[in-house]
Amino acid sequence: MSKSTRATQMLEKLGVAFKLHSYDYDPNAEAIGLAAAAAVGVEPKRMLKTLMAELDGKPVCAVIASDKEVSMKKLAAALGGKSARMMKPADAERLTGYHVGGISPFGQKKRVPVAIDDAALAETTVYLNGGQRGLQIELDPSAAVTALGAVARPIAAD
Repeated sequence: MSKSTRATQMLEKLGVAFKLHSYDYDPNAEAIGLAAAAAVGVEPKRMLKTLMAELDGKPVCAVIASDKEVSMKKLAAALGGKSARMMKPADAERLTGYHVGGISPFGQKKRVPVAIDDAALAETTVYLNGGQRGLQIELDPSAAVTALGAVARPIAAD
């Protein structure tokens, strides 16, 4: 498995410190983020999943703990829109240049607004997809927010 992806290249270019973690990706896992957390051996709240959505018809990215669900209403409010909905997987792959199960918020083909659930900021480090299935990037959550130009707001469903 190559450890160099557009995601890692972006972080290196920005001078962001990170560690890589490889694991055996299970394409049949019911919840990809929870399976990744178990495989890497971290709490689900530290394993963040990347979700692609549409906000008022425009693409956005939501980053949230793997054991949580995103609130479309909160996501819309966090990014200053009215209505959000999940993006179709094929559209997410085309937009990001990554495959589902390997979508990273870093190094996407097209830069889009990003909202990170603010609960992640309470963690010392978090894990985000590294741009391919079976590769996770561990880094400081504040560094992730800065690198992505993201907003950190509560976007988890209650």
